Amino acid sequence: MNEIDPARPQTVFDDATQHVAHVYGAALLNSAQKVGQAADIVEDLTALVNEVFPRDRYLEAFLTSRAVGRERKAQVLRTAFQGRASDLFLNFLLVLNDHDRLEALRAIAAAMREMYEDRQGLMRLRVRSAVPLADDQRERLTQELRTKFGRNPLLDASVDPDLLGGLTVQVGDVLYDASIRTRLEQIRNHLIESSSHAIQSQRDRFSS
Repeated sequence: MNEIDPARPQTVFDDATQHVAHVYGAALLNSAQKVGQAADIVEDLTALVNEVFPRDRYLEAFLTSRAVGRERKAQVLRTAFQGRASDLFLNFLLVLNDHDRLEALRAIAAAMREMYEDRQGLMRLRVRSAVPLADDQRERLTQELRTKFGRNPLLDASVDPDLLGGLTVQVGDVLYDASIRTRLEQIRNHLIESSSHAIQSQRDRFSS
């Protein structure tokens, strides 16, 4: 069996991984802010897990494999990033390697970006709409969300034709649903409930 298996990357992280990600992400963000490199480091780490890893599954599998020794990984990291990325970024990857934490890179990238955006007064929201939002709709929605939450929203917009019309906005674990599909379902449920109530009333009247 090969020592490196380019398996599908983990996208849902357990509590232990999230804790590790928060600790390392906060440490890197604090160090980056001290030297004025916070935005650059966030983008570099995001690009590594969202652009480089998807293009080269074997690189991610190599770095996260427990069957590969630290020295081999450190050599590959230096070859790949020395002179191409900041010393802070490379040193952080080497520290993760020394502590066998490279498998947490995706979780660390997500946690660090979230912390960075929070410190910048930003709020990332997932918006789904039946059709692509026009520029004026996006601007109006951005202004409404800014007023509602008191933060500058970053919209991750996607299209879902099943919504029929309207849109949904997800903030963390909270979903604000203003889609036509949901409204139709609510009307349908109301009609069913009303019909059931009317039928039961008729039964009660006949029984009495």
